[in-house]
Amino acid sequence: MLTQLSISNFAIVDQLDLDIQSCMTVITGETGAGKSIMLDALGLAIGERTDSHCVRPGAEKAEIHAVFDLNKCSAAKSWLNDRELISDDECILRRVITKEGRSRAYINGTPSPLADLRAIGQLLIDIHGQHESQSLLKKHNHRLLLDDFAGTNKLAASVSAVASDYNRIRTELDTLTANRKEQDERIQLLSYQLQEFEQLGLQAGEIEKLESEQKQLTHAESTLSACHDITQICSENDNGNLLQQLNHCLQLLGDLEVENPAISSSVEMLSSAHIQVEEAVSELNQFIDQFDPDPARMKEIDQRLSVIYDLARKHRVMPEELLSKQLSLSEELEKIQFSDEHAEEMQEQLAELRKNYQEQATKLTGKRSKAATKLQKQVSKRMALLGMPHGRFIIDQTAHENLHLSPFGAEDIEFLVTANPGQPPRALAKVASGGELSRISLAIQVITAQTSSIPSMVFDEVDVGIGGGTAEIVGSMLRELGEKSQVLCVTHQAQVASQGHQHLYVSKTVRNNASSTQISGLEGDTRVKEIARMLGGVEITQSTLNHAEEMLSLSPASLAPASLAPA
Repeated sequence: MLTQLSISNFAIVDQLDLDIQSCMTVITGETGAGKSIMLDALGLAIGERTDSHCVRPGAEKAEIHAVFDLNKCSAAKSWLNDRELISDDECILRRVITKEGRSRAYINGTPSPLADLRAIGQLLIDIHGQHESQSLLKKHNHRLLLDDFAGTNKLAASVSAVASDYNRIRTELDTLTANRKEQDERIQLLSYQLQEFEQLGLQAGEIEKLESEQKQLTHAESTLSACHDITQICSENDNGNLLQQLNHCLQLLGDLEVENPAISSSVEMLSSAHIQVEEAVSELNQFIDQFDPDPARMKEIDQRLSVIYDLARKHRVMPEELLSKQLSLSEELEKIQFSDEHAEEMQEQLAELRKNYQEQATKLTGKRSKAATKLQKQVSKRMALLGMPHGRFIIDQTAHENLHLSPFGAEDIEFLVTANPGQPPRALAKVASGGELSRISLAIQVITAQTSSIPSMVFDEVDVGIGGGTAEIVGSMLRELGEKSQVLCVTHQAQVASQGHQHLYVSKTVRNNASSTQISGLEGDTRVKEIARMLGGVEITQSTLNHAEEMLSLSPASLAPASLAPA
């Protein structure tokens, strides 16, 4: 539950520190004094969006600290523990907004994204606004409210997940079946194309070898001519070939009777050159003997390369990419041929998912039906107490059949109401007036809040448009709720305010042309005077004071006022 709230430089609040106790706390004050400011600040602490306009004029930043006791909130404890943000049995949420509009959020002192602040905030406190009744006009909210009351949120989420898987696979299977004709045609084409590749029998590296051999055969005549000329120059020319010249040079150097390093070095180099020339001539002669410029081989290579190039052009790839293309076509064919087997697997998956869905959806329907019966009775009873004696609240559960299983369960859920005897139940939007809708909404909020796992609830002027005895009933309902959970209630109704365990009064002062909001705890005479003001307006008479005292005396004893340090 919320134990402390600190607000600094927010709107018209300079500094405000509140210790909130576990009970029903009512918040009252003149219109415009800033009663909702505390709740607005609390909203920011749990991740609501804002802008720089919330920063008090002249201040650099606004800060809100909210401290929660986690002893009765295991879900929040688990959430914090999973993210290594746990700090004993306490959770501190801090929000800072600068005058430039930048926002920073912290959870137990750790900088955190706003989404995390909202996530943990939803586990800690539930804020019901004065326009909450309008949400009842949206049909999808009816299912959410019933699941909250029935405690079936996890089961509903599981049903939704199974339905999502089922519908996804169902769509894939439908697509596969619808494309069967196209797939058959594609199989024929791929089979024909792969047959061409198989007939070609292309080997890895074959194209490079063929192109090299083709180039060699194309230049056969000039190659042989050049090789013959070289062997003639080196060894076969009778008029003095290269080897003869080298021998002559070596002979001349050998006849010299001079010992000199230069002479010795020259002999070694010429001897080496003689050996290399002999080896070169041997290699060329071997090449000439083995080289066969066969025109038939040339034609064979040209034809082979032509077939390869044609197939490459047909598939719009480079010749060296043909083997990769063949592999991709083969994989595609295998995948399509596997589709029949895959379709059978998908049919089995669908059957299993449908069975799972039906089991869980049936269980969900049973729990919803049981909870709906209970909720109908309780809301109808509260409607009678709230000035609608003949009103009946009905939760309609209409089963539906759909090939694509509904993610919301096996039935549609809609809240119906009849305000007068003899009238058939109809949708809220078609039957309930604004005042009736507000009272029905309040009845549902009070009842569903009793089964909520969230330890703190805020009601912001939910009693608007309600007065007299009905307002007294509203107050007793909220007080009953406050006996079990923490309730904060902003109200203009004396009948509601008198029911609070503790009473906070919001006032606004103006100093140096600047407005400032203060909150003080009321008890004894000060509380009597505030209840009298709410009953009789500005002019408070002894009769009004007596009435206020009587209202407070009829309410159970209040707790001590909140500990606070007003601005």
